[in-house]
Amino acid sequence: MTANETLTLLACQISIPPMTTATQRDAHLQASAAKVRAQLAAAEGRADLVVLPELSSIDYSRDTFARLGEIAEPLDGASFQTWRQVAKDFGVHISYSFARTGEGGPFICIGVVGPDGGLVGHYDKLHLAQYGASMEKEYFNRGRHLFVFEVNGFRLAPIICYDIRIPELTRTLVVDHGVDAILHCGAYYRDESFHTWHPFAIARALENQVFFLSLNRAGTAYGKSLFCLPWQDENTLPVEFAETAEEFRLITLDRETQAKARRDYTFLKDRLDDYRIHVLLA
Repeated sequence: MTANETLTLLACQISIPPMTTATQRDAHLQASAAKVRAQLAAAEGRADLVVLPELSSIDYSRDTFARLGEIAEPLDGASFQTWRQVAKDFGVHISYSFARTGEGGPFICIGVVGPDGGLVGHYDKLHLAQYGASMEKEYFNRGRHLFVFEVNGFRLAPIICYDIRIPELTRTLVVDHGVDAILHCGAYYRDESFHTWHPFAIARALENQVFFLSLNRAGTAYGKSLFCLPWQDENTLPVEFAETAEEFRLITLDRETQAKARRDYTFLKDRLDDYRIHVLLA
């Protein structure tokens, strides 16, 4: 296949330590960048896009969130400066996540930098989780826009953790904005909702016939990221990452896999334009 028929991701299930200061955040950023640099060097130019999990710059905890006044950062802050240099040095795109300051914030944000070191764009989490181990509505505000970008001609869109539970979001990204792959970055803690996460990821991939990377952070309470193809069955299974450990995995998307799924199973083509139609009441 030619270069514009494939897209290779370096998906990074990384560990994130406890932190309550910007100094600790910055030390973690440098450690994470060193790990990613080593993986990119070993990949020898095969990776097109690096993907990191939700809030990859900071810990997910009340102690950390209580210090957002110090730890949150603007779009051009420490996270951007760290990852833009890695992107430039290796000629890749990088999708990373941080707590963003700014008007209406703070936000749980994903930023994407390009090979030239410029900011391609950003996405602020639309749906904030407030159940189980999640307490986001106490500390963050929700975003107001979608974000779609292209790498190697593939249209990509980030969504964040709880966003997966709202099917309309993924549907509109695919149907209205022509997205080929969803980059779903999470901080999935092993609370009562953890075991339902994978079925949601598989359903979003199948019903929308898209590549779906569902990337968690590493750690004893996290782990088990998932990559789903546009079609899966008992012979074509999702790719599961390490149960708890750090793992860096190269994953290649190809156009023919998606095209075949949509030829063989015409879910999207057979949709009605509008389901607000007459209901017969018994």
